[in-house]
Amino acid sequence: MFHKYKVGLVAVGLAALGACSQPTQETPQAQQAPSPAEATASVQSVHHHALVLDAHADIEIPDKPSRYAGPDGVSRVAPEKLKAGGVDAVVMAVAVGPGPRDPKGYAEARALADEKLAAIHALVADPSNNAILARSATDVITAHEDGKTAIILGFQNARILGTHVETLDDLYASGVRVFALTHMGHNDFADSSRPVYNGETSSYEPDAEHGGLSALGRDAIARINGLGGVVDVSQLSKQATLQVLDLSVAPIIASHSNVQALSNVRRNLSDEEIDRIGATGGVIHVAAFRGYLFDSNDADLDRRIKEARQTAGLPDAYDYPYELYWEIEDPDVQQAYIGAISTLLGPGSIDVMVDHINYIVDRIGIDHVGIGNDFNHGGGIEGFDDASGAMNLTAVLLDNGYDTSDIEKIWGGNFLRVFSEAERIAQAKSN
Repeated sequence: MFHKYKVGLVAVGLAALGACSQPTQETPQAQQAPSPAEATASVQSVHHHALVLDAHADIEIPDKPSRYAGPDGVSRVAPEKLKAGGVDAVVMAVAVGPGPRDPKGYAEARALADEKLAAIHALVADPSNNAILARSATDVITAHEDGKTAIILGFQNARILGTHVETLDDLYASGVRVFALTHMGHNDFADSSRPVYNGETSSYEPDAEHGGLSALGRDAIARINGLGGVVDVSQLSKQATLQVLDLSVAPIIASHSNVQALSNVRRNLSDEEIDRIGATGGVIHVAAFRGYLFDSNDADLDRRIKEARQTAGLPDAYDYPYELYWEIEDPDVQQAYIGAISTLLGPGSIDVMVDHINYIVDRIGIDHVGIGNDFNHGGGIEGFDDASGAMNLTAVLLDNGYDTSDIEKIWGGNFLRVFSEAERIAQAKSN
């Protein structure tokens, strides 16, 4: 697909990655490309002028072992990494995974959520982190002007709520502003795009339990709108996403979802979902996670992934390459499988990530795309494996012909527009 921003490329993109791109055929022959130093300075200027916001990262609890943290054992969005990458704001998701849907399971989910909430409140309370808990779009902008990091609290998986919609009010009072109803596995509120696999029965959950949203889920969308929160459809089933778009009176976001047409992962977004999100004023945030960016049309890669799954005793069918490794009981077999998949995928590429951004821009416009990296679960992108590499993405965006205004929208402006509109609509309804 021809991308409209490709004409007259700006020859600055790869400078921040250690190289300077060459002029294209469209570039006038008399025009001299900037020196590497000039190109790097241009990237830095554009990046630091923008309000750089990551719409989704998972919370790492300090001093707890984690397979998802960086190689240094520290969160990929730790304050020092945010500062190094010029990242001004990040949505930190209070998330839990699948589990029993009974009183004990709900209590365990809520306890983990409370622990993650406490970790973020402690991070913000530490003056050395120079961070604030942003409860409004204005707070985010003010923090940027004051040179502080804005932490926005998100929420993922209504299993935390049990069966009580009113718990959303408690979470909002705690500072949560972005709400996603599902993670992996269906819950009492909605169907997930990723049904859970039951190792004991060697079978998946049904593709749909509620046909999208349950009655609780529909009530939850209305309540989030009423509070002024931002509805997040990442991880929802397609049917649930389309129902959210019918119900929500405010624009919505997908906080970390890539393009299904380019990488056929079920939790990525179909063209129909992309179109509807754009038509209703929403924003799709592309994730720097190679598991959601791999070339699913590569038949040889697909065959090799299936072979690796067979070797590990997993079913051939898969939604994305890393699916189900947690079901492997033998830690050596599990680690061998993760290593085999990592080798097959190789390092992810910022260029491929920008392909997904280009696709969305070409389809629904520059006002409907953002960045949400899924750090601490996602990663594996060369040059952008944690927040410290954020400027490298700006470099490649410039190399693809995006100008300063475009990049300001992609990096944070579009998210803040939705955040502000959600607040405005809720306030108008309450008056």
